[in-house]
Amino acid sequence: MRKIMLLLCLAVFSLATAQQTDFKNYKVERTKVNDLVHTKLKVDFDFSKSQMNGEAWLTLTPHFYDISKLELDAKAMLIHEVSMDGNKLGYNYEKDILTIDLGKVYKKGEEYSIYIKYTARPEEVKQEGSAAITDAKGLYFIDPRDEDPEKPTQIWTQGETESSSCWFPTIDAPNQKTTQEIYMTVPSKYVTLSNGLLLEQKDNGNNTRTDYWKMDQKHAPYLFFMGVGEFSIVKDKWEDLAVDYYVEKKYEPYAQEIFGHTPEMMTFFSKLTGVRYPWVKYHQMVGRDYVSGAMENTTAVIHGEGVYQTHSELVDENTWESTIAHELFHHWFGDYVTCASWSNLTVNESFANYSEYLWFEYKYGRDKADEHLYSDTQGYLLGNNQFKDLVRFYYKKREDMFDAVSYNKGGAILHMLRSYLGDDAFFAGLNKYLEDNKFGTGEAHQLRIALEEVSGRDLNWFFNQWYFGNNNIKMDVNYDYDEVSSVVTIDLNQKDKIFEFPLTIDIYENGIKKSHDVWVDKQSQSFKFEYTRKPDLINVGAKRVLLAQINDNSKTLQNYIFQYNNAPLFLDRREAILEIAKHQDDKAAFETLVKALNDKYHGLRILALEHIDLSNKKDRRKKNAIKIIEKLAKSDPKTLVQAEAIEVLGKLMEDKYENIFKKGLTSESNSVRKSSITALYQNPKTKAYVIEKAKTYPKDEKELLADAIAHIFVKEKVETEMPFIANHVLEGMFYTQDQQTQALYKNAFDWIGSSNNTEAITNLVNKLVEIGKRYKQYGLDKIGIQLLRQMNDFQNKENHSNKAENVAIINKGIERLVE
Repeated sequence: MRKIMLLLCLAVFSLATAQQTDFKNYKVERTKVNDLVHTKLKVDFDFSKSQMNGEAWLTLTPHFYDISKLELDAKAMLIHEVSMDGNKLGYNYEKDILTIDLGKVYKKGEEYSIYIKYTARPEEVKQEGSAAITDAKGLYFIDPRDEDPEKPTQIWTQGETESSSCWFPTIDAPNQKTTQEIYMTVPSKYVTLSNGLLLEQKDNGNNTRTDYWKMDQKHAPYLFFMGVGEFSIVKDKWEDLAVDYYVEKKYEPYAQEIFGHTPEMMTFFSKLTGVRYPWVKYHQMVGRDYVSGAMENTTAVIHGEGVYQTHSELVDENTWESTIAHELFHHWFGDYVTCASWSNLTVNESFANYSEYLWFEYKYGRDKADEHLYSDTQGYLLGNNQFKDLVRFYYKKREDMFDAVSYNKGGAILHMLRSYLGDDAFFAGLNKYLEDNKFGTGEAHQLRIALEEVSGRDLNWFFNQWYFGNNNIKMDVNYDYDEVSSVVTIDLNQKDKIFEFPLTIDIYENGIKKSHDVWVDKQSQSFKFEYTRKPDLINVGAKRVLLAQINDNSKTLQNYIFQYNNAPLFLDRREAILEIAKHQDDKAAFETLVKALNDKYHGLRILALEHIDLSNKKDRRKKNAIKIIEKLAKSDPKTLVQAEAIEVLGKLMEDKYENIFKKGLTSESNSVRKSSITALYQNPKTKAYVIEKAKTYPKDEKELLADAIAHIFVKEKVETEMPFIANHVLEGMFYTQDQQTQALYKNAFDWIGSSNNTEAITNLVNKLVEIGKRYKQYGLDKIGIQLLRQMNDFQNKENHSNKAENVAIINKGIERLVE
């Protein structure tokens, strides 16, 4: 599952990532008393009650010991009948556990089948979810009574971690595997999606249809999926398998552009793992109000609405491409081989996280992949995660495992392991792990053993510190040059915790690089190297693969300039640009930063644009830089670079760029258009022009350009655009840590809250309720109630003609958040 965590503010971020270790309760793997063999379901839906009528036929067998009872997870259900071969069975149902008396003793190897008739009541489920899934009710009805004209009616399920038992009785544990079949009866206007193949569709003659989906390959109960709604189905294929994209009609023209790399990904991951994509199809659906980022339901992935992008956004970048790769790779790591317990979630999520790097490296090159890994690593380092082991047997609740340790840190650890073993051994080891455990379960130890058998190397030292330990490498570096003996001593000092790891030190002398591989295993170590001429650069950790915070106290500005020009990797150049940007008064430093404007990787061109200082623009060197930036704004092959260059030129507030900016308004790139709007607004000469231009954009276009347009409308307090502002004012209040922006948008909130504009009041209330409910476990529901009460106070101080209506809308919003 791809978790999308929203950085609402620093306090909320700290709350979401706080340590959740609970050392009182050791979390064991679920004991296998019975094994699921097959699950057959027949379901139909009561939209008026948000309930599901179900029949389940479960086939099981004792795992080892003789049994006469069966315990099933069944959350908040009404149980109408339990029987075997037409004979009623005795049962007890309490605390979401259905205990069935089987009437006889069954031995290992004997199969038996039971029948259960039930009603699933997801709105009655009482179980705590995660920060992203505030109400883990398994089965979700979206606008079931068709009350919201802005929202389609849909049904979808979310099983991870243990919520499939909210909609069918099962043994809801990741170490169970079962085949399945589902008969789904739905209104005829809807399409359905489930695991496996759609084998039959039957028209029932009463405006309903029954779809029969069958899955002949075993998978875990949490991966079961149902999706229902009005979708356009855009068809694609990989080899002989169907690859379909279920999207709302509005996004049908963009589905291929959004998901179109999927078949190529399937080929790439099949070759990389040595295991051909092992399932019978691969479909993807986009669900409204989905509770997380995306979910790897076997052959039937669901994505949240964040995947929806138009051509103007996709021209810049498909921001969901990493998630598409992530969920697909789960079909090897997570679905094909599943973590035996949530404590070993790393064998699911760390691999899915690392697949994003692997795809980017293959498709776009190492610079792109390294940039992505760097960003992920920062998510771990900044999140108060240093005390959590990757494999955790102590935690407060299951969903706490879905964090930046299991995902971000785990991916970085796999990257180190790949570097240590080499590509051939690493991927051969992954192949062995998959083949040895296919359609079964795995743990970190099984991964270690597979890699050891392939490589011949003992890896206990690695797994003990990275899988069963916490923290990361923190190291100070100092050099000492003995010019008499021409020897440099490199002193390394580890802080907090001592790690053992291979380290590459590159020493550049006369422009020639010599690499030295050393082994670090002590708190303090020194390594001596001879030189003929004092080195131009000493690059400690030159492979840039360590999960490490390395503080090099000896590098000079000249070293960093040399590093940008000679060290080859993304992180080498990124580090150098940031340091050089602090010294732009130095001629060589500024010239190097100007050179970085044409870096081969667009992300570093953007970084250089973000940091270049163009004050005193009449200086000859600054003029030369501006000419380069003008060229980037007009013709860089990456529209994101064009947009950043336009933003830089806009801050110069020179009339001569008006034509560039106005041309930018017609670009097919969303980012170029937004930067052009902002640039025109900054110049007093074109400010009025762009304000009036922004007012003329159609609603959908305004939403695409909202980052730029909303800011202008807020600053100018454009009364006619108040309903539009109301849809975006909370973004400025909570989605940034810039205090000036927060204050500006809080003033806009007060302005709207005290206004007579009922449409704007309604929009703002709906946004507060939506965010408050979605991020309830962050405490946003309480913040929403507080803000709604402020709006009430504003209204009560006014004497508006719509005062009573506005107050009623606000009070209704409070009621919706209190529910």
